[in-house]
Amino acid sequence: MAAFFLWLVLLVVCWPLALLALIAYPVVWLLLLPFRLLGVAAGGMFSLLGALLALPARVLRGPAAATGRR
Repeated sequence: MAAFFLWLVLLVVCWPLALLALIAYPVVWLLLLPFRLLGVAAGGMFSLLGALLALPARVLRGPAAATGRR
């Protein structure tokens, strides 16, 4: 909502720049999309690596710790 109001202020102050921003935003979003996908993939790999490193400790802890009972 704040970004929309800032764009409206920019539209009043300098309408050519506001129209350029309106046209350029989808293009920039499409250019940055592969980097977002790469970030999701890297986050998934780090989560998998953390789970693999924690697996021996979880196995040695036993089934009682997994259910929350003591």
